[in-house]
Amino acid sequence: MKIKLFSLILLLFVLGGCRKYRNHCRDCITFNYNGEQRQYLIHVPNTLSVNAPLVFMLHGYTGNAPNIKEYIGLDEVASSQNFVVCYPQGTLDNDNTPHWNARLSISSTDDIGFLSALAQHLQTQYNLDPNKTYTGGFSNGGFMSYTLVAEAPNVFKGAASITGTMSGYTWDNRADIDPVSILQITGAQDNVVPMDGSMSEWGGWGGAPHMDTIINFWKGLNQITTINTSNSTNELDAFHFENGNGNTKVWYYKFHNMGHEIPMDESYGLSSAELMWDFFSGL
Repeated sequence: MKIKLFSLILLLFVLGGCRKYRNHCRDCITFNYNGEQRQYLIHVPNTLSVNAPLVFMLHGYTGNAPNIKEYIGLDEVASSQNFVVCYPQGTLDNDNTPHWNARLSISSTDDIGFLSALAQHLQTQYNLDPNKTYTGGFSNGGFMSYTLVAEAPNVFKGAASITGTMSGYTWDNRADIDPVSILQITGAQDNVVPMDGSMSEWGGWGGAPHMDTIINFWKGLNQITTINTSNSTNELDAFHFENGNGNTKVWYYKFHNMGHEIPMDESYGLSSAELMWDFFSGL
């Protein structure tokens, strides 16, 4: 019992890759959703054109908006490529830990509704293209991104998951999902969200299968039968499955020696921010 409890505490600490952040964001903007003051950070290029895209970047479990904004490097890409980036802040779950409720059992927070409403608010405020709103996330943020495109495809037109996966609920209800484009970045040495699907089902986290099986599901859903490009090195297997139904695609990046982290230029010779935008900009 003690070992199980210790493992659970370790999981809660590591899953977001950040220290516990108790829902305080000094520079965050507030957004009223159903009477609750939610928070977010935003980056808007100085010369933003009309009908520019919008990208959400969701932090991991225990994480926060300022840290992911500072670390991921999306602001620089957005300024050069003319799109808006929003970094929402998760609320506290039943253990007082910042999270995203990707149909988990650790809270009753309506993050699907909040993030959808926030996206539509920003589309109006900045004259953004409602058909070019995308969501990306690290770890729990990746879980949430899958849930958003599964349940709010009218708002979010593509998802990028960095070391996340589908929650048990989202996987079990996959028959209701419409075709949509997916980018998945996975570390083969990830012991927090293992690619083999062996994550504990506690809290609703686990339940989805091996990541290869999940990718095959999305390929089938999008009616993709061929690999357009593939690239294998000592560090990485990268697959681009394209030309799916409705111009959908699935990109799958497997890092052989990576754990539960965000791959960056310095460590893996690849910028996650640039890869995400390469993916989204082609939708």
